[in-house]
Amino acid sequence: MVIDIPAHIVEDVRGIDWGAVKDAVADYGPVLSVVRDTWDRETLTEIADGRLFVRDEMLNDAIAKNLGTDAAVTGIRLTSHADGRLDIDCTTKKKYKHIELSGTIEEIVHDGEKSYAVYRVRRKNVPHHGLVSWIFSRVSLSMVERMVGPLDVSERVPVDVRGNRVRVDFRAALEASRLGQTEFRGHRLVDMIEIEGAEVREGGIMFDTKLNVPDDVKDALKNILKDAARSSAAEGGTA
Repeated sequence: MVIDIPAHIVEDVRGIDWGAVKDAVADYGPVLSVVRDTWDRETLTEIADGRLFVRDEMLNDAIAKNLGTDAAVTGIRLTSHADGRLDIDCTTKKKYKHIELSGTIEEIVHDGEKSYAVYRVRRKNVPHHGLVSWIFSRVSLSMVERMVGPLDVSERVPVDVRGNRVRVDFRAALEASRLGQTEFRGHRLVDMIEIEGAEVREGGIMFDTKLNVPDDVKDALKNILKDAARSSAAEGGTA
């Protein structure tokens, strides 16, 4: 079921007294911790509205954190253009010097069964496919972090390079994330977020999203917020 959560229900998680909530509904403590650390009100509201814009600056910050220290590539910088082109400029160790790629996002999908991205490379000066695979795996994981939180990039992400078409399968990485390992009423949090596509725009990427919240989870979340309000009111009354 796809729902559109009104602003008065999507509370600002940064302003909630999470300690009071956990005391009131202790069984939900691990879930609340993951939700708090993954989404703020703005992100959750945009996902629920179906359009999440992620700016180049945010993507580049995420990529920088995912590079590691042992790779041949020492820096990756994305630049999004109004014509749909995505430029990827890489700084590398002296062996490879400078690498430039330019292309488009053909598909990016995350649902209950599959999670992958497909790029069409229009221009490149990359010495070998192994480096192409490594670059696009980091770029793909960094793109979805705004929606699912930090990902472990130490494991190899399956990448299929055929000609100028690059397909990155990041399903396993999402399943291994905190969001993928956390369940609420028997439903994995990672499955409540869907990505249907993405459009490169000037200055960033617009993702088409869905927030899929089962009825029993929606009711439980409403009860949690009510408990939080009661706890806060009770503490305020005894102050």
